[in-house]
Amino acid sequence: MDIRAILLGLSFAIIWSSAFTSARIIVEAAPPLTALVLRYTLSGAVGVAIAFWLGQNWRITRGQWRAVLIFGVCQNAIYLGLNFVAMQWIEASLAAIIASTMPLMVAAANWLVFRERLPIMGVLGLGAGFGGVALIMGDRLTIGADGLGIALCLIGAAALTVATLAVRSASSDGKNLLMIVALQILVGGLALLPFAVALEPWEVTWSWQLIAAFLYTSFVPGLLATWIWFILVGRIGPTRAATFHFLNPFFGVAIAALLLSERLTLADVIGVVIIAGGILAVQLARQRS
Repeated sequence: MDIRAILLGLSFAIIWSSAFTSARIIVEAAPPLTALVLRYTLSGAVGVAIAFWLGQNWRITRGQWRAVLIFGVCQNAIYLGLNFVAMQWIEASLAAIIASTMPLMVAAANWLVFRERLPIMGVLGLGAGFGGVALIMGDRLTIGADGLGIALCLIGAAALTVATLAVRSASSDGKNLLMIVALQILVGGLALLPFAVALEPWEVTWSWQLIAAFLYTSFVPGLLATWIWFILVGRIGPTRAATFHFLNPFFGVAIAALLLSERLTLADVIGVVIIAGGILAVQLARQRS
């Protein structure tokens, strides 16, 4: 793995982890699904415009269109939609911890469903990672965390797993990369639009924090981070790229504690270390395999 891949991976991990904190700020002041639709419209339209300016187009392969649709619906509509709704009731740090289990779910799916060989270190890593999540969730539930919010985040993480398994076909061709990113963002917005219109009233508490969080979420995690992820996967492959997810529990909890003053318990610290170690063990085992 070269220095450029390392820098890309670190950048992605930090940006991806920060998205939960900015999302928490948004959903405390605005309807979550409506905010997401507006975010997708803005970042997707800007992404398409920049892609055209760079000479890209939407003449992509059938497999890439399929992956764009799957990624757009699973990641942007289901995963982020459920997380935004859930963060009305649970803290950003807990949502980040649950979402960070995605590499464990990917490895488990490859092992159990697709019969990918997983060495004993990987199996132990899976057990440790899911055990760390159980430790944190058990502790949070005892101190009043919302069970429905946790369930929505878990369903969202499963949807993100499906999206990740589909990402290779969307990034196998270096052409039109930014266009592909923008298109899957717009797909997510279209999928959420009927639910936002039918379920949510337009009630917004305006503040500079809301505007800053919305713009940051639209262009940094929403557009830049996804673009970095596709580049990283295309450069070193999805298995090695997923190794950087072991940093997400640390960054997610740290950023939420720093910017939102969210509480941090001993169980959180122990659980995050266990989850990160489990993710790293799984990814290293898959690389060796």
